[in-house]
Amino acid sequence: MSAGDTAWVLASAALVLLMTPGVAFFYGGMVRQKNVLSVIMQSFSSIMVVGVLWALTGYTLAFAPGNPLIGGLQWLGLRGVWFSPYAAYAPGVPQLAQMAFQAMFAVITPALIIGAFAERARFGPLLLFIALWSLLVYDPVAHWVWGYGGWLRSLGVLDFAGGIVVHMAAGTAALASALVLRPRYDFDGSVIEPENVPFVALGAALLWFGWFGFNAGSALAAGGLASLAFVNTFLAPAAAGLTWMIVTWAVRGKSSVLGTMAGLVAGLAAITPAAGYVDPMSAIAIGASAGLVTYGAALLRVRMRLDDSLDVWAIHGVGGMWGAIATGIFADVGAAGLLYGGVRQFLVQLVGVAAVGAYVFAASLALFKLMDLAMGFTVKRHEEAIGLDLSEHGETAYPEI
Repeated sequence: MSAGDTAWVLASAALVLLMTPGVAFFYGGMVRQKNVLSVIMQSFSSIMVVGVLWALTGYTLAFAPGNPLIGGLQWLGLRGVWFSPYAAYAPGVPQLAQMAFQAMFAVITPALIIGAFAERARFGPLLLFIALWSLLVYDPVAHWVWGYGGWLRSLGVLDFAGGIVVHMAAGTAALASALVLRPRYDFDGSVIEPENVPFVALGAALLWFGWFGFNAGSALAAGGLASLAFVNTFLAPAAAGLTWMIVTWAVRGKSSVLGTMAGLVAGLAAITPAAGYVDPMSAIAIGASAGLVTYGAALLRVRMRLDDSLDVWAIHGVGGMWGAIATGIFADVGAAGLLYGGVRQFLVQLVGVAAVGAYVFAASLALFKLMDLAMGFTVKRHEEAIGLDLSEHGETAYPEI
């Protein structure tokens, strides 16, 4: 085993954990003052709920050798997951470290979905949703794409750090929620102005910082591949944020801080599946094009009058989907994309996007529908009016002095 690789993976796991508080601030700045604490609480709850489930059942279902659709139960409760490496994933790192690193991916994915129904979800049903979605959707999809024996991994689908498994899956679930759950009572199709843009910028900064662990850590070794992913994780969001800044400037006559931060995150989502498979110039191209694609998706969402409160589908869903497709176009490191004669790789990427998108959408749609019918997923009108901070948690973010 390599002490350097182990140190890098553990440090990367800590960086990825920081991304979920980053999501809390990113979302917390976008909602209105009366809902800031609810979004922060929901995001941190994903760490606690999914963290425990990951150790009990999630890791074995996602990563234990099993059949093409789901992992086996031999690592239930982390039985046998100890100091020795598991060569199929990280030959130079203790399996405990690899498990902990992957736990952070499982944690952040449901936290991303929360933004789609911010300002209207009941806390109890939300906790149950996080647990069920993690078990029924995230774990199987992670096994398909990353798990030893998973059918999309065997097919050759490339997803370096979770563009499909994390971002496209979360964004697709967000779209399903917008189709099933009632919109906010005062939603008229337009964008509700955020309460605290500095919080949004702080959250984006924490996300970008943590994303270096997210992408470069996915090399599971401290070396050239991690360096490539690190550089690409710097360049792609810079290009995407620049694109959103220019576009919003052209449309509104002024450059938007909120739009620029959204563009940065969209670029991060887009480079995630490609981070270790493309060269830096391709990363810039992927980021810039992701800025255009996700901005267009955000406009489409508004035109469709879908209440995806914080544009999770446009930023993460479409960003991750484009990144996965772009991997099949631009890949030139360890694989050949369409630009380098890799027609099969491009088609395989399309299969991966279609299969995961269809399953996540159908499963999420059914889960939201059943939970809403059985429990009532959203708060009542008067509770939404006073805000979820008070109605669900009995606290306020900014109490009067």
